[in-house]
Amino acid sequence: MAIQDQSSKLSNLQLELLKIFSRNIPDEQLLEIKGILSRYFADKASDEFEKLAEERGWTAETYRQWANEHNRIPYRQK
Repeated sequence: MAIQDQSSKLSNLQLELLKIFSRNIPDEQLLEIKGILSRYFADKASDEFEKLAEERGWTAETYRQWANEHNRIPYRQK
C-alpha cells in the first residue's frame, strides 16, 4: 500500500502527531502525553456538555431525575 493511501485513512490530527513524534520517547513521557491529550479532549467534551445543558435548561434536578430513571429494555422471556 502506498504512503498516500495510508495517509488518506488518518485524520489531520493523527498525521500531525506522527510528524511531531517521529522518534521514540521514554514510556514515562508517552504516558504523560497521553494524559495531556486525554485531559484536553475531556475538557472539550465537558465544555460542550455544559453548553448543551445551558441551551436546554438542564438543572441539578434534571440530573437527579435521570439518575432515578429506569430505561432498560426488558429481556424477552424464553
